Amino acid sequence: MIGKRRGSLYASRRSQDWIKLKCDQRQEFVIGGYTDPQGARIGFGSLLLGTYDADGALRYAGKVGSGFSQSSLRELKRRLTPLATPHCPFACRAAIAGAPHWVRPQLVAEVSFAGWTEGGAIRQAVFHGLRADKKAAGVVREAAQHIEGGADRGSAPSGGGAKGPAALKVSNSGRLIDAASGATKMDLVRYYVAVGALMLAHLRGRPVSLVRAPSGVGGELFFQKHADMAKLPGVRQLDPALDPEHAPMLEVATAQGLLAAAQWNVVEFLTQNAYARTYERPNRMVFDLDPGKGVEWVAIREGAVLLRAFLDALGLPAFLKTSGGKGLHVVVPIKPFYDWDTVKAFSQAIVAHMAQSIPARFVLKSGAGNRLGKIFIDYLRNGRGATTVCAWSARVRPGLGISVPLAWDELADVSGGEQWNIRNFQARMERGNAPWSAYAKSARSVKPAMKRLGLRPDGDGAA
Repeated sequence: MIGKRRGSLYASRRSQDWIKLKCDQRQEFVIGGYTDPQGARIGFGSLLLGTYDADGALRYAGKVGSGFSQSSLRELKRRLTPLATPHCPFACRAAIAGAPHWVRPQLVAEVSFAGWTEGGAIRQAVFHGLRADKKAAGVVREAAQHIEGGADRGSAPSGGGAKGPAALKVSNSGRLIDAASGATKMDLVRYYVAVGALMLAHLRGRPVSLVRAPSGVGGELFFQKHADMAKLPGVRQLDPALDPEHAPMLEVATAQGLLAAAQWNVVEFLTQNAYARTYERPNRMVFDLDPGKGVEWVAIREGAVLLRAFLDALGLPAFLKTSGGKGLHVVVPIKPFYDWDTVKAFSQAIVAHMAQSIPARFVLKSGAGNRLGKIFIDYLRNGRGATTVCAWSARVRPGLGISVPLAWDELADVSGGEQWNIRNFQARMERGNAPWSAYAKSARSVKPAMKRLGLRPDGDGAA
């Protein structure tokens, strides 16, 4: 289809007022094999895809060889190798040329494509990630259906990670919100549909602040700790007694609230370090590795490893996530025994020790001049009312990077804090929150660690 900007005049040349709109299709496919890589490519060449028919036979549906990064090629090959089998899983081997490697049909890939050939193969396919939430046996060839909706309103179907409203009406759904990636408002809403269940595990119970970007990345931002609930079904106000001098704080506890906020132009979701039910006693510490000018990514990775080593020496657990921006976040789950001031002072003492022990790498004071060529480990996020971007939240930055939980043994393969974004997040969906599976049971009292640093905790009601 050809789209024309309303009010523009005809021109016999390319322009931003006349655009070509491709109607791509997208669905899941079962991976039944792969081909060898060619040239400098690593891992594999293409994935061989199929869908099940009414008789339960896996029918070959073509292959996909684009949409992969170097890291996803390595990770997929690692996943495919133990599934190797000498038997072709497809009902008709004759349709597949060459000598591919077969695998047991267990992995499910999400793929976009231009259409189907007469022989039942997809054309111009692009890989978007694995789907851990889909069973291979339930993958069939889907038929495109018309979606009701006007030119200015889109419908975001529920599905993926979150079970949201059956049809959330999204105003200005095609509005560009990020020029760097070409992402629209509907792309952002669909992202939050997909990751909703993963994200709610980090949102529920915590006071949240919302960063609205009505004009998209680069436009004016609105930071809101309080909001009109009539505009945000599914977002609830917390007990006013938690912060009696201000309007009630907010909690996003349902998929409906997450999507309603996205419809309201919310891009970032920021959480505090305490649950509402024990608000005066935080249950985590966050250390944001914020690099100064001239700090390379490898130094940020090494900085996170050094911080983890010191936390381990103090007997404290450390969990890792990308920031969605320039750095990394190290999160320490703690028992909610001490007040905000005590926990913040302890976090500052940890950073001070790091800065004194390795002054060539770390600084205690913020400010661009102080951290030139060094990393400021931001402990200020541990104060009362301070916030940190929630895991799986997008960031209001060019590219719309997302904050993603990581396992420590994955860090060496991560190329930046914004490696994953709302466009390529599917490659991370299968891992989901698994790297943090031990988070809740790892919480410790900070009392022994404080004593090791020579601090005397006040209000000792804890073991």
